[in-house]
Amino acid sequence: MNGGESAAASGDATGSTRDRRRIVELSGVAVTALLAAAMIGFVLLYWAQDLPVAGGLYAGFRSLGRGMDAAFGTNVFRHPFMWQSMATGVLIGVVAPLVGVFLVHREMALIGETLAHTAFAGVALGFLVNAVTGWDGPLLLIALVVGIVGAIGVQWLTERTDAYGDVPIAIMLSGSFAVGTLIVSYGRGLTGIAIEGYLFGNLGVVTVEGARLMAGLSVVVVVAVAATYKQMLFITFDEQAARVAQLNVTGYNTLLVVLTAVVVVGAMQVLGVILVAAMLVVPVAAASQIARSFRETTYLSVIFGQLSVIGGFAVAIGGELPSGGSIVVVAIAIYLLTVAASGFSVRAISAHG
Repeated sequence: MNGGESAAASGDATGSTRDRRRIVELSGVAVTALLAAAMIGFVLLYWAQDLPVAGGLYAGFRSLGRGMDAAFGTNVFRHPFMWQSMATGVLIGVVAPLVGVFLVHREMALIGETLAHTAFAGVALGFLVNAVTGWDGPLLLIALVVGIVGAIGVQWLTERTDAYGDVPIAIMLSGSFAVGTLIVSYGRGLTGIAIEGYLFGNLGVVTVEGARLMAGLSVVVVVAVAATYKQMLFITFDEQAARVAQLNVTGYNTLLVVLTAVVVVGAMQVLGVILVAAMLVVPVAAASQIARSFRETTYLSVIFGQLSVIGGFAVAIGGELPSGGSIVVVAIAIYLLTVAASGFSVRAISAHG
């Protein structure tokens, strides 16, 4: 075999390997999408179970749960509230890495932690409003409003102040958590505030309204990212050039932090305030170790996020452990495996492909 034939054979082998990688990645994304659609379907069926057709499908879900319990020797999947929690977790595994891939590559990982603390202040405010007024509305709606306001506030401070680096983000992080602790301390004098579940994550924290909210917010996040993907990618890798091209950089930056706030509020039900930022960062960090392009990083981030949630739920249910810590530990284990698979090297991610 001459040199030209060797080069051609090598090129064919490389192309075949690349095709196999793409097939595996797209298959993983497709399975994740189907799982997420099934979970959204369950949330909708639970909501509409009194209708004739929906009632029959909902009964089928319940039968599936009882069959899973019989197969696994558990007493978990027959309960609707567990499906609400699992649906929320599966959707978190999709939208958190989908937004986090832009945050990580823009070195904005701290923003997730900041908005989590802001949402914590929102939950604390919701508890206080309930205690004072007797209002029985969903706490997450107040947390969502506070989180979005906090996200816009962070963006405003970053754009319009001369503070160095992440100073505005750090100020918002510490300030919002301080406000939350003050509200909790004051509220305990009025009525019992059981906020620990929101701090550390708890499957029992997920309410029917919370699962519905997460389903709706997930659709909004996926549609928003899909509609603005090219613009977000441009700004992520060359913000100055994007400004020269007259893109509305401020608008897209604001959209990104608002989407982050939306994801954080939904995710804090399962992960808790303290650990919620991990799902924005760790799956993306794992994907970045072995991906060869930004698009591939996005695909792998979502797949790794989903594996982290499913594995974390298995650990939490099997060992009766907190869901948040279990999910994050599995995510870190996946990250360490990808570090080993990459030969303990760090690859630069291309903006193409």
